[in-house]
Amino acid sequence: MADKLIYLDNNATTKVDEKVVEAMLPYFSEDYANPGGMYDFAKKVGHKLQDAREAVKEFMGANDQKEIYFTGCGSESANMAIRGVVNATPHKKHIITTKVEHPCVLNTYKDLEKQGHKVTYLGVDADGNLNFSELEAAILPETALVSLMAANNETGIIFPYEKVAEIVKQKNPETKVFVDAVQAAGKIKMDFKNTKVDFAGISGHKFHAPKGIGALYVKAGTPFVPLITGGHQERAKRAGTENTASIIGMGKAAELAIDALSDELTRVKKLRDKLERNILQNVFNARLNSSTGNRVPNTTNIGFEYIEGELILLYLNEHGICASSGSACTSGSLDPSHVLRAMGVPFTALHGSIRLSLSRYTTEEEIDYTCKVFPEIVEKINKLSPFQKELAELKSIKTHN
Repeated sequence: MADKLIYLDNNATTKVDEKVVEAMLPYFSEDYANPGGMYDFAKKVGHKLQDAREAVKEFMGANDQKEIYFTGCGSESANMAIRGVVNATPHKKHIITTKVEHPCVLNTYKDLEKQGHKVTYLGVDADGNLNFSELEAAILPETALVSLMAANNETGIIFPYEKVAEIVKQKNPETKVFVDAVQAAGKIKMDFKNTKVDFAGISGHKFHAPKGIGALYVKAGTPFVPLITGGHQERAKRAGTENTASIIGMGKAAELAIDALSDELTRVKKLRDKLERNILQNVFNARLNSSTGNRVPNTTNIGFEYIEGELILLYLNEHGICASSGSACTSGSLDPSHVLRAMGVPFTALHGSIRLSLSRYTTEEEIDYTCKVFPEIVEKINKLSPFQKELAELKSIKTHN
């Protein structure tokens, strides 16, 4: 095992902030009452739960804390919204999403297709951006839902969900809009109250809260059928005793994320750009798998032609550097990224693409070290590639340009 640890896989999960841990601790062994109880011991816990709901409301830019429902994770938030809408409108069998969504959305839609729903999958251009004309043309009178992500988990590309919601509501006011905001949370400002978005989901472990806690924003007055039925919790929309400690932890993380947003948009972005620029300048077979502009500030996805990305990850690991080849939920698959395929990334770079994602804990020293060893690692792997002729031709082209 390497002597040092440089964690550049923050889109997979993040370190829980020490202040978040501190906020959670009393609710394991001191203030352990069920927040739904009628006695003072329980009411004390219930009040703290509502404080956390208020913090998440501010974080997501909702109008009222009653628009915030706590869930177990981002996948549950997505299922709660998507299935909640289609079950509330059984007469409408058409739904729309994009080809680059997270598996929790795509696999939910595949399941709904088996149940008789028709799904339109919107494409993206080479930079990962949506075609708004294609979106508008896809919306039909029987369209129940349009869902899209706020920021792509693999490339960091930001989708203008405000504009998408406007287009949807102009074409069909009854169609609902769900935004998967998991990768946007804590990286860009969210302000759903000033949009026509009906639902938006987040997951705490993406912004320094614990795993196993998420939230769903539901615009006031929006009907949906509960995914989990049982008790009265979450205003009878999500049954099950509340995960109090984690809810309070996510509330604290939301407060900290609001305060740290300027750091994300400046210092973290500067470090990401430095890392990205260094790799692209010093590794001849590297290419950026997205546009340089319209991204969350912490993410880069770089393809390396004619070599395997998994080999890069193994060599990085030997140096204590943690990265990934894409979504943490598909990292066990040998198939090339569905996101990069949809963007038309050349086959020569598909299997050689990796994602590097920073956080507010990333230091300049860590980026400097990564910049130093990265070209050495790729050069070593290049020598093992069976495509020596192609690499030589590519190097010659890059050198002369």
